[in-house]
Amino acid sequence: MELHEMKAIIEGLLFVTGDEGMTIEQVAEILELEKVTVLEAINDLQANYEQDHRGLQIVQIAGAFRFTTKAEHADYFKKLASSPIHSGLSQASLETLAIVAYKQPITRVDIDEIRGVKSEKALQSLSSKLLIKEIGRAPGTGRPILYGTTKQFLDHFGLKQLNELPPLPEDIDEESLDDEADLFFKQFEENLGVE
Repeated sequence: MELHEMKAIIEGLLFVTGDEGMTIEQVAEILELEKVTVLEAINDLQANYEQDHRGLQIVQIAGAFRFTTKAEHADYFKKLASSPIHSGLSQASLETLAIVAYKQPITRVDIDEIRGVKSEKALQSLSSKLLIKEIGRAPGTGRPILYGTTKQFLDHFGLKQLNELPPLPEDIDEESLDDEADLFFKQFEENLGVE
């Protein structure tokens, strides 16, 4: 195996393992090479990233090599984190998101009816944050937009598919309804933050 091919494979392995990274032993086992050969290739890759002034670097953390961003670019990452797409959600947005997640596909009118208030602003906020999207049109007069969750919604909550959402309680009496709703929305708040 040539050095450039080995480096390309190692680069791909580090990318797909993400924050977990890989140890020299793991990479050597996959490539069926000696650890010293793999270490030389990783050192060479690290030097390439540094010489080319790239935005990523390969570092060793807790025995595993992985990609990280550079500390000197932290201000830009902070700006990204504070952009509308990554900002927290209001209570109205959390309620709307929960309704869309469990009742999709659903129209704005149906969401408004469930919440008892207008949801247009919350829907716009959720759309701008890429958590929901238009997934079609309902049949009938006016053909209203149907909303559903996105892949980003699943990624954000660590779900592989929608059926992994926690089940809603089946038997809820009126007195416990508010408590159940508060508990449900608290789970969303812990993951997203509320404005």
